[in-house]
Amino acid sequence: MRRIIISDYSLEKLGEERGRKLLFREKTAVCAALDGMGVDVIELGPVKDKREDGIVCGSIAASLKRAALSIDCGVTEEEARVAWDCLKGAAKPLLRVCLPVSTVRMEYMYHKKAAAMLSLIEEQCRAASALCKATEFVAEDAVRAERPFLIEALKTAERAGARAVTVTDEQGSVFPEELASLVSELKSVIKVPLYVKCSDTMGMAPACAAAVIAAGADGLKCALGSSSCLDPGRVSDILRARGGDIDAFCGLDDTRIHSESEKLMKKLSGEVYAPAEPASPRAGGEIMLGSSCTLPQLSEAAVSLGYELSDEDCGTVYDEVMRIIGRKAFIDGRELEAVIASYAQQVPSTYHLNNYVISAGNVAGAMASISLVRDGEEISAVARGDGPIDAAFFAIEQAVGYQYELDDFQIQAVTEGKDSLGAALIRLRSKGRLYSGNGLSTDIVGASIRAYINALNKIIYEEGR
Repeated sequence: MRRIIISDYSLEKLGEERGRKLLFREKTAVCAALDGMGVDVIELGPVKDKREDGIVCGSIAASLKRAALSIDCGVTEEEARVAWDCLKGAAKPLLRVCLPVSTVRMEYMYHKKAAAMLSLIEEQCRAASALCKATEFVAEDAVRAERPFLIEALKTAERAGARAVTVTDEQGSVFPEELASLVSELKSVIKVPLYVKCSDTMGMAPACAAAVIAAGADGLKCALGSSSCLDPGRVSDILRARGGDIDAFCGLDDTRIHSESEKLMKKLSGEVYAPAEPASPRAGGEIMLGSSCTLPQLSEAAVSLGYELSDEDCGTVYDEVMRIIGRKAFIDGRELEAVIASYAQQVPSTYHLNNYVISAGNVAGAMASISLVRDGEEISAVARGDGPIDAAFFAIEQAVGYQYELDDFQIQAVTEGKDSLGAALIRLRSKGRLYSGNGLSTDIVGASIRAYINALNKIIYEEGR
């Protein structure tokens, strides 16, 4: 029996349908669920921000146990290199070249005639395949393309190094037998695997999927939670019930694909995050935690924000929340989320902040005294700087004996008011890699110091020092 490859583009579709970019935790949750369900490929959209997308892509790649990770590599050689830089750490990387082949899309979106589009397909497929062995060409709007041109486009991509090709029906405008006929014809003229992306706008995606598999398609593109896309659960149902009749099966977990996809969609829509009894709410249901907050209440509040904390993380966050509440009457939902982002799910701390003393003024330079603890031993250093934060960073570097490139430093108030929490974000570069750290405090200098130490501990952990 033939194994049908399931390539999932839920991340891109969910962000598009919600009209906003998915949060980092939402992206990782979706990818972990898809990997557990047994999809073969998880697709990411094109790179918008090299730094941010690189961190997200690296985190997702590290978490995947079996699925390949695919990313749209744009339309230029430079965009392909940027995409590859984000993807190259994945165990199973895959670059996608996505270009239209219908006359209307080629001329409207790219202002190109057929000959120019063929040249672009060849150039980008060659650029992508030079970087990554697993390269796929996606012929967008293929069902509305002139058939001779579509065939030539697929052959061009194949000659330029594409290891697989995909034809798409974004409009959902063809019947199953028409799509099956197209697949049969294409399979007779290309040698690489052929995948199909079916639309469900007319409710025929499952029937189209069964038809194209019977016609010889090697894979399907699916997406969770969308009324306009082929759902992987429907594919699993079809192949479980009638796979023997069309000589095909897939690697989807029949049990998990239904139970976990429903749970995930509810999770993303916020349904499972609303606790039965909100933790110390104020008017309007907004979270408000005070000195009487208990561990169960904190856990419920975290769940309402979308975080499922381990017992260890919950204890760490609770301690920090109580420390902050000791300095101000309460913290709200935004402040709690900032605490979770800073203190939960962190690497083991090699260095701990013991204390710090900062002196600064307009008639003398800033000076910082920092005391850190490593393996029970106290390490101290004193340094001058252009300002209190600059001096503090120099003092930390002297204490640990290493100097790192400061790639980015941001500070901002988490909430309004004079007793607002200050959040700091640090990005340090070591051996070409970027490490981020978060810090939170009612003292912005303290927040900056904590962010630096947070990033420092990640470097130490990764480099094994």
